[in-house]
Amino acid sequence: MHTEINIFEKPIERIRKTCELMGLGADFDRKLPELETHLEGLVAEGETSEERLTVSGLTFLKQRR
Repeated sequence: MHTEINIFEKPIERIRKTCELMGLGADFDRKLPELETHLEGLVAEGETSEERLTVSGLTFLKQRR
């Protein structure tokens, strides 16, 4: 049995919910590819904390507005 762990699943879902609560759901969908690339870069640098990935992702989206 092969199980794949996706470290991005929880941070992306938290970011999506936050954007929806702020009325920015459409922005989230449009910027999702850039967000995923940003998060992948952080993981490549060794970041594994879901909380830090979430905060960094939210900061990234805020700067892209």
